[in-house]
Amino acid sequence: MDKQTYKVLVPHDFSSVANCAVNHAAKIANSFSGEVYLLHVVSKTKEVDAAREKLNVIARDAEEANGVNFHVIVRIGNIFEDIGDVASEIGAGFIVMGTHGAKGMQKIMGSYALKVISHSKVPFVIVQNQDPKHTETYDDIVVPVDYSEVTKQKLTVAANIAKHFDSKIHLFYDLESDEFLKKKLDRELSFAKNYFLERKISYTLNQAEVKGQFKKQLVIFAAKIDADLIAIVNTQEGALLPDFFGSEEQVVIANEAEIPVIITNPTQQVMAGGVLGT
Repeated sequence: MDKQTYKVLVPHDFSSVANCAVNHAAKIANSFSGEVYLLHVVSKTKEVDAAREKLNVIARDAEEANGVNFHVIVRIGNIFEDIGDVASEIGAGFIVMGTHGAKGMQKIMGSYALKVISHSKVPFVIVQNQDPKHTETYDDIVVPVDYSEVTKQKLTVAANIAKHFDSKIHLFYDLESDEFLKKKLDRELSFAKNYFLERKISYTLNQAEVKGQFKKQLVIFAAKIDADLIAIVNTQEGALLPDFFGSEEQVVIANEAEIPVIITNPTQQVMAGGVLGT
């Protein structure tokens, strides 16, 4: 395996949102002078040839449009079970996966997908139907800041991406009235400011306007500044986010603004050469 080549994996189901994921993957791979692998999983051997033929057409068109090398992988099995295996086999630095908004999340983010993301050593970028802007970078990244143990990891993830793409970080924090929690939040914000200052990364501080519905306000803010990415960290082992379905977290993952979301598991660190730490 060529460890010098940055690789991005895209599970593809021949849908329009999967094509959007291809464009995002190409954008990421191109910035690293890397390449993209398209994965399609079938249930029967007799379906392999037809699937490979369709995937080859998509790969060829994507190569011409993006100037990035594409590879095709067709497997017999279950896509949710095979994503992690393929990512490990090719040494992927990112997995870019498409979804059809809140309704689609219920379908694509079933129990298998939750397990894949939660136990993956590779960060997931979840995208919807919004194509990447006509730029080769992620200019604006929104990072929610709270007093959880993974806040510092979100800063690390965001900083590594920002250094690579020369992005601006937008820290978004809650309106807190409880004095104890406010002091705790202030410490996190102070750490964040120093963290980015030391790394010479441009950032802004942005507070929620009202108390409550923090995730909804986060998405509204991200849409207002036309953000390119929202960075979050998985906060519970064995699940994408606590009480994912029916919770406010779904507002972020399947946000109506269709802003891509990068999800990492605790201790993962996204680097220009891949992911360090497991």
